Amino acid sequence: MENFSFKNDTDIRFGTGRIESELHDAVAQFGDKVLLVYGGHSIKKSGLYDQVKNVLSDLKIVELPGVEPNPKIASVREGQKLAQENDVDVVLAVGGGSVIDASKVIASAKFYQGDPWDLVVNANGADRMKLDQLPVVDILTLSATGTEMNFGSVISNPETHQKFGTGGPHTPAISFLDPKLTYTVSKWQTAAGSMDIFSHLIEQYFNRTENNDVSRGMIEGLMRSVLKWAPVALDEPSNYDARANLMWTATMALNGIVRSGNKGGWTVHSLEHELSAYYDITHGVGLGILTPRWMKFALKDSSTTALFARFGRQVFDIQEADDQKAAEAAIQATYNWISKLGFPMTLPEVDIKDETNFDAMAASAVKTGSLDKVAYVTIRVDDAKEIYRESMKNGDF
Repeated sequence: MENFSFKNDTDIRFGTGRIESELHDAVAQFGDKVLLVYGGHSIKKSGLYDQVKNVLSDLKIVELPGVEPNPKIASVREGQKLAQENDVDVVLAVGGGSVIDASKVIASAKFYQGDPWDLVVNANGADRMKLDQLPVVDILTLSATGTEMNFGSVISNPETHQKFGTGGPHTPAISFLDPKLTYTVSKWQTAAGSMDIFSHLIEQYFNRTENNDVSRGMIEGLMRSVLKWAPVALDEPSNYDARANLMWTATMALNGIVRSGNKGGWTVHSLEHELSAYYDITHGVGLGILTPRWMKFALKDSSTTALFARFGRQVFDIQEADDQKAAEAAIQATYNWISKLGFPMTLPEVDIKDETNFDAMAASAVKTGSLDKVAYVTIRVDDAKEIYRESMKNGDF
């Protein structure tokens, strides 16, 4: 187990009925000028928008609607402008991961006079860790990214075909997690969100650190939770236990606890960020397509066999004494579970018909993610291209 430091200051308000009684004071303690950030029309259709506006009726609210999936730098730029012009005190994010990701960068951008894209790519001397950051309060409406209790955001720039992660100095101040707010999430987004949760856990599980049984054991338990409850949520959208377990698993998967004592970097997210940067596909769907192909590639390295075998036995209850066979069965089981979520399993099915951008995507993924240096299994440019190519076709696992 490696040395580590852990700190997370987010105040979690989990459960139903808390917005009406607690949201006003949660926001107003930071000031009366609020930037309300949200996505499309779903929060208006559900009545959540009206509820929030009524609860905060005595505060000065300026709105930033229209934050898209794979949040774009254009929304952050507009949020920066609104935050500065109105001298807002607090950002209130109402939505899923994209809305909260954008809000956290906007919270930093208020204190930056240049282009906020600098804060994402650390250009022109910009460093979010050296800037102040407005407090962010969020109301989560989609279980997926875990952004409601971590320091990170992922922002896209369609003009440059770039999608990068960026970290700030603070986690959200307060996060409202009401599982009932996810009842109306579509099957597509429920499936994609569940895959995102599972992928976050995989990225932290397949790690070269030895004897960190605390983290591995917690991750295995969280994985089993996703495997159990995602299908229930798909079949019974208003099943509270399913929605509650997915919501808390998503938060726990990426709030820093289960990575403690590990070292190393992520692989599949770096590869997928290129897909959604170039083609703007749903992030979780891209992860679902790439994950079993990466697993198959990683198993070529015999040093990975034992951990894949443990993964199969502990997560999928595979009863196989031979490690190689157990490892192979684990990859097949992963593929089977993902495919049953109901979304495409090859790149052509998400309208990526050829290899036109694979060279550029592979080079960027390796460079951005340092996949040739810190990945669980070393990934070079040709390796990344191989994984993309394998994702073009159906195949046995």
